[in-house]
Amino acid sequence: MNGYFQLNNSELGTFLDIIKETDGGNPININEISEYLIKKGITFDIAFVNREINKISGKGSIKLDDIHRYPERESLKVTIATDKLSAICRFYPPSNKGDLLSKADIIKDLEVFNVKYGIDENEIDKFINNRLYCTDYVIANGKPVVHGTDAYIEYFFNTDLRAKPQLNEDGSVDFFNLNAVNHINEGDLLARLTKETLGEPGIDVTNSPIKPRDVKRLTLKFGHNVRLSEDGLEAYSMVNGHVNLIDSTIFVSNVFEVENVDASTGNIDYNGSVKINGNVNSNFVVRAKGNIEIKGVVEGAYVIADGNIIMSSGVNGMSKATIQAKGNVIAKYIENATVISGGCIRTEAIMHSKVSASDQVVVDGRKGNISGSYVSAKNLIEVKTLGSPYGSDTVIQLGIDPAMKAKMEELNQEVENTGKQLAQVIPVFDAFKQKIAKGVHLSDEQKKTFDTVSQAAKQLLEKREDCLIALDEIKDSMIDISNSMAIVHDVVYSGTKVCINELQMTLKSDYKYCKFYKDRGDIKTTSL
Repeated sequence: MNGYFQLNNSELGTFLDIIKETDGGNPININEISEYLIKKGITFDIAFVNREINKISGKGSIKLDDIHRYPERESLKVTIATDKLSAICRFYPPSNKGDLLSKADIIKDLEVFNVKYGIDENEIDKFINNRLYCTDYVIANGKPVVHGTDAYIEYFFNTDLRAKPQLNEDGSVDFFNLNAVNHINEGDLLARLTKETLGEPGIDVTNSPIKPRDVKRLTLKFGHNVRLSEDGLEAYSMVNGHVNLIDSTIFVSNVFEVENVDASTGNIDYNGSVKINGNVNSNFVVRAKGNIEIKGVVEGAYVIADGNIIMSSGVNGMSKATIQAKGNVIAKYIENATVISGGCIRTEAIMHSKVSASDQVVVDGRKGNISGSYVSAKNLIEVKTLGSPYGSDTVIQLGIDPAMKAKMEELNQEVENTGKQLAQVIPVFDAFKQKIAKGVHLSDEQKKTFDTVSQAAKQLLEKREDCLIALDEIKDSMIDISNSMAIVHDVVYSGTKVCINELQMTLKSDYKYCKFYKDRGDIKTTSL
């Protein structure tokens, strides 16, 4: 039990009874006595009282003055916590002949101390059933506020996209592959929004509301080619392309646009279309699943597209540029470069280059010349001026689809490789067959080897047969060259070589306004 004090009024004066703590309770606090006596309007000498208390062991009494006072009822003091979510009550005994507090009295007094919410009547009952003075009772508890949470967005792509050179394993710096593009595919999840929670207001012991803190609200911001889930919480790409986050907005495009391809961008490998407003510098690579449009000049670079390639200012390839498109290639001019098209090639000039198209090559415009180059097309080569008066080697090849020719070379190589493998497998296979025919008993290990060899021989034979069939189909498609021709709208110079399928003709003199075609095993020429 804590130590406590009690006023004792008599005709002889006012006394302060002291009851010291027991069983490890808290001792009497002189400041608490001082606060109580001042509140009751009793003048006293605090130093004197403190000295007298120290002299007392167990119980004792200290005379404060000679005044005879009215009885004091039981009382309480309330301390409200700083956050106002709890209130501590300490009770003080009545003076002799003073009244005790009822439960209703206590609740009424608590209201005087502005404690109006969360009053714990069990604590009140606990005190009434066993009155312990100068002891803390948690008499009230407020309702704590439940703060909400901010909304946040999780992005599933790199939002800090700054091109930085990578270190190679040997310690050198790779300025070409900067990983400066966030590639995405149609249907990829781009971002997920977790919405804010608003929280719940609390109530303090004075019955005042406690407002939860304001929370951040967010929405998914996006541009074209982005769709939201039905609940609006997830963003998905609608196209193959790339994604950027600009001012908290998701932008998706299937056209990747840069000014130049150089050390600032590194190589570009993009699964949409690429638009380059400037030049493609030497030694850099541009790959695209879509089209590639280049406003400037292509130097000694490698440019490959699954779609079309358009070069407004042409290519000056320094004898090392390679331009390859599954679709068409359009260029102002082609010089010192290798150009391969799965469709048509159209340009104003081809100089010192190797050019091939699966359909046709058309060289027109102000110059419209092919000189010092090898130009191949299956169906048509149309040009204004063919060859050069200065004797530079110029060759045109018709009737052969470059893509089919490459495929045929690949198949021939495959037939050769499978033939070499069969030459190793077949003798082993035949040796096992001879043993079996003679009735030789094979061990389990030999049977296993025989099965493996048999399976390998079967697969190789099937593979070779497939290659031979594919070769025959390609050869059949290359026989029909009835529409293959070369058209020259001005002059073709002597020394130029014209090839139509397997036929060749080197011109001994100049021709003008003419057409070359195959007729009955010969290359013929007629006037336009």
